[in-house]
Amino acid sequence: MYRLELRNIVKSFGGFKANDDVSIGVAEGSIHVVLGENGAGKSTMMNIIYGLYHPDSGCIVSRGQEVKIHSPREALKFGIGMVHQHFRQVPTMSVVENIVLGLHDEVILSLDAHRRRIAELAAGLDFRIDPDALIYTLPVGMQQRVEILKLLYRNVDLMILDEPTSVLTPSEVAPFFKMLKNLRESGRTIVLVTHKLDEVMSLANRITVMRLGRVVADLDVAETTPPELARLMVGRDVVFNARKTRSSAGDVVLQVDDLHVTDDRGLPAVRALSLSLRAGEVLGIAGVDGNGQKELCEAIAGLRTIDSGEVKVDGRSVNAMTAAERRKNLHMGFVPEDRHASGLDIGSSVALNTVLRSFREPPFSHYGWVDFKAIAERARDLVGRYDVRLRSIGQTVRDLSGGNQQKIILAREIEDKPRLLIVAQATKGLDVGAIEFVQKALMDQCAAGTAILYVSTELEDLLQVSDRVAVIYEGTIVGMVDVEDAKPEQLGLMMAGRRA
Repeated sequence: MYRLELRNIVKSFGGFKANDDVSIGVAEGSIHVVLGENGAGKSTMMNIIYGLYHPDSGCIVSRGQEVKIHSPREALKFGIGMVHQHFRQVPTMSVVENIVLGLHDEVILSLDAHRRRIAELAAGLDFRIDPDALIYTLPVGMQQRVEILKLLYRNVDLMILDEPTSVLTPSEVAPFFKMLKNLRESGRTIVLVTHKLDEVMSLANRITVMRLGRVVADLDVAETTPPELARLMVGRDVVFNARKTRSSAGDVVLQVDDLHVTDDRGLPAVRALSLSLRAGEVLGIAGVDGNGQKELCEAIAGLRTIDSGEVKVDGRSVNAMTAAERRKNLHMGFVPEDRHASGLDIGSSVALNTVLRSFREPPFSHYGWVDFKAIAERARDLVGRYDVRLRSIGQTVRDLSGGNQQKIILAREIEDKPRLLIVAQATKGLDVGAIEFVQKALMDQCAAGTAILYVSTELEDLLQVSDRVAVIYEGTIVGMVDVEDAKPEQLGLMMAGRRA
């Protein structure tokens, strides 16, 4: 029996069909994976199920009965809940307060009673969570468990999980998979949106593949392979394990000596960190998220104050230079980890975002007057060469998928022909086709002589493109290995703090 069906769903935004006659059936007590490129229509479909969007036509069927879901609150009435990629939590409130927030079935709220029930529920799932802990004090993986507890506390039996492992460390993934399988064994149904093919093969009972808003395949996991799934997702064969060609590195471009940097709270984030990077080389920075990677990148790029130590580019100290001076005088490019906060102006057009750093400079500005024709020509050129999928260069960046947003940032930074390129979490949340494109673009740039500092929490991604991998732990480098000698187990131990 199907726990949930979508029948002939159509959803358009203006003249763009995000979902085009989509039909799927999710079996009760199963893990059903939805795969597809960035922009394939997966998120639109999930938001329709959860009541955030309303279909133009078609219907939703829950346990054989057609239902209308106009809001997330109505979805909960039908036992449907969703854990978003970006959690919906109040950081300064406790675990128990976040879980009961929005419940309206009590005139007088008894936190003590809820605390006991939440503790019992957490213990049954082997979640070691303090109900009184404040959300902002918890690691991201624990915050995700709070979101799952929130749904289970509301008696949700169909859970939609959007890219759930994108926020987890490698050591957290296996316990998370075990929990999902236990939830399935208890009779709950899980719809999992992911780009990671190994997750699909490990967890799924059935797989729906979407491309360009339509369902192109619906198959049992035993009937397919990762290469076949990748081909279905992007419409062509995808090259796996396309390692960069090793070449002799040139002169030292980046030299970091005894660097100390604090975070936004004024606490030490980077401590006595030293490294060097040569022209034509990719130095990967591995580590569990939150160990100083963000602060390191921002300090080198000029977006964060250096407390002590020195950063040199081509032998010149940059400590006193602004970010704009580093970009213009030293040809430094930066792809930040947070696309929305630092990489893009998501409320502006695609065209303007392609010149976000240089719209005041020729050929995009003359004597203080912006040349919109030159900007449009630049945008059309980059969109074509970097395969950005969109309706027009005038649409806002907010309306693009994550993969296409990333391509815009990458195109903009690479087109400035950087001598040093800092790249943070470039493939996070991207599908296999977009990952292949991003990695090739970086390899081509490296072959042209650019020095690339490449930060990622994904070991496979790092080993794919790096020449050397440095592991950062609590703000300092605890080990450095040549990629040809690197072993994931060894890197994993260093990521946990064991020195090489």
